Order: sequence, then C-alpha cells, then structure tokens
Amino acid sequence: MSIEQNIRLVEIKIAAACERSGRRREEVNVIAVTKYVSLERTKEAFGSGLAHLGENRWQDAQEKWFALNGEGQPDEAGKPVWHFIGSLQTNKAKDVIGRFTYIHSLDRLSLAEAIHKRAAQLGIVVPCFIQVNVSGEESKHGMSPENVMPFLEQINGLTSIKPIGLMTMAPYEAEPEDTRTVFRALRELRDCLRSESPQGSQIEHLSMGMSNDFEVAIEEGATWIRLGTILVGKEEEEQ
Repeated sequence: MSIEQNIRLVEIKIAAACERSGRRREEVNVIAVTKYVSLERTKEAFGSGLAHLGENRWQDAQEKWFALNGEGQPDEAGKPVWHFIGSLQTNKAKDVIGRFTYIHSLDRLSLAEAIHKRAAQLGIVVPCFIQVNVSGEESKHGMSPENVMPFLEQINGLTSIKPIGLMTMAPYEAEPEDTRTVFRALRELRDCLRSESPQGSQIEHLSMGMSNDFEVAIEEGATWIRLGTILVGKEEEEQ
C-alpha cells in the first residue's frame, strides 16, 4: 500500500479512538518513524504530509537529515520536524542537539547535562520528554516512575532544557488491550507531577503508543504517537 493509503487508514483509527475517549483529533500528533525505511521512502512520507519524522540513531538518520534539511535549520518552513526517539548516548548529544527539535528519551542526569551544554552553545532550548520505564522490563530504557519527580528537581537549573512531557514504551502484546495499564499509569504519573511538583507544571505531553497499540494509547491520553510499520512500512531488518 502507498503511504497515502496508510495515512487514510491510520486517520480513521485515530478519529475512532478519539471519539471513543471523548477527545479532539487535534490533541493527537503523529510521528512517522522512518528508522527502518530508505531515504526514498522517507522523502515520500514527508511529501505525503507527514511533517514529524522520528529516528533512533544519528548514524542511521544522518543521510536522511541532510537530504531533507540541507544546511537549513530543522524548524524552517518546508523542512521536517525531527524527533529523536531512541536511547541517546551522552557523547552523541553533540550530533543530535540542534538537528532534532524534540528529544523523547531523556532518562538520566548526565544526558540532561550534555543536552544542556550543547543547547547552550547553540543558544537554543530543547523540548524533552522524560523516558519512564512504567512496565519495569529490564530490556526497556527509562527511569522508574518514583524517580521522575526528584529528577525534575535535579534538572531545574538546566535552562536550555524544557521538559514538556513523559515517554514510555509498552511491552509488545498480541492483544493491544493488555497495554492499557501501562499507558494509564503514565497518564496518572503526568497528572500527579502537574498537581504536586512545581517543576511538573510544564509536563503536558504523553509520548506513547506505536503501530501495535496506538489506539489504546490515544484512549489513555497520548498526545504524541510514534508510528512506523503501519504508516511508512518497514524495509530493513531490526538490528
């Protein structure tokens, strides 16, 4: 199927999930995850109106970034808005900051300091999602839910970082409904932070839900969903 056909089908599913949960379609933003597709497919995705593109590693995204952005700034009109959605090594922050508008995987103080340092050099403020390991799986990155509030206090003085939300990855389940408790827990954590922490007042967004489970994530409050296979397909094997 073409990306345009995929978009239409995904839009139907998003609209239905919003209707079921009493939400407006405008509350849900879509990130097209292009990490497993070619440069040509990525160009097709952007040309089809998918303005927000997500990648996991700079070394894989580099060719696509320069092809679509050239020497321009990432937020210039007519350019994609890039989201870094994978685990970010501290020493790679210098490559990513200034090229990716959003970071979805802030999960430790050393990374926060590296992002802040590079952003300060560039004179920018980077919107970040704090990655939370809600499910407790050892294979998942992210901090435990009870550590998020202290972490917000730790990074409060890093003025080149703006925490805007929380991110999580639910376990892959054959029945998407089985992921609901994970997404609900992240929403409840967000609400708790906003009501109980001075630093938590700016935590608005929830980055959660992928191709297999995004409809459940929307029903539980997702404001950003990260869609790869269902939207742009998959041309490369996972590594």
